[in-house]
Amino acid sequence: MADTRRALVTGTAAGLGRAIAVALAREGYDLALTDLDAAMLKDTLAEPDIKKRRSIAIALDLRSQDSIREAFEHATADLGDIDLLVNNAGRALLRPVADVTDAEWDDVIDTNLKGAFFLSQQFGRDCIAKGRPGVIVSMASTHGMTGIPGRSVYGISKAGLIQMTRMLAIEWADKGIRVNAIAPTTVMTESRQQMLSDPKARAAALARIPSGKFATPEEIAAAVVYLASPGAASVTGHTLPVDGGLTAI
Repeated sequence: MADTRRALVTGTAAGLGRAIAVALAREGYDLALTDLDAAMLKDTLAEPDIKKRRSIAIALDLRSQDSIREAFEHATADLGDIDLLVNNAGRALLRPVADVTDAEWDDVIDTNLKGAFFLSQQFGRDCIAKGRPGVIVSMASTHGMTGIPGRSVYGISKAGLIQMTRMLAIEWADKGIRVNAIAPTTVMTESRQQMLSDPKARAAALARIPSGKFATPEEIAAAVVYLASPGAASVTGHTLPVDGGLTAI
């Protein structure tokens, strides 16, 4: 159909990425779903809402320029022109500054920032070459907007993603390409539930959030849907905190 929309979403094997994929499928998007290993996407592809759309699984390692190029070419060859890119995949690192290794720095920065930049570049080049509008939504973090111990490299990568959002948005504004980001607080995914199973750790995390509650994957997915929608046609270059007021303090 002529009005079919297509999205490429990274890091969709579980958690937040899967919730975003499901929400976009409900909105009528066909989906190119990526993760390090395409076999990891089996459960995501089996989601009832996703099964109703045309969806493909693609292996993507954001640390590899060849992988980025091949994944984008695969997505466009199989689905057609991509309307929405969601940079969701990311690496976390909980490590004191004094203990961070060169390899750990590269792993986080190459995935969260460098990889997102060059995948966005692929998307932007394609849109510009074809004279088509497009939308990019990147997953930043409140750690890229505030300070917190032990999260230095992760926070630096997300702060870079926030500035990347501004830069791409301004450069591509006259091309009809909108670029925004979302900065969630702690999102209660399955993996985060395990990390915060200790009552003291959970209480400490909640104490930072004025609303007193964690964000849900569905809330973040709803923000992606909004930023990709015609209702956000004049929104570009911004980072939307979904954080229960954490960054308003």
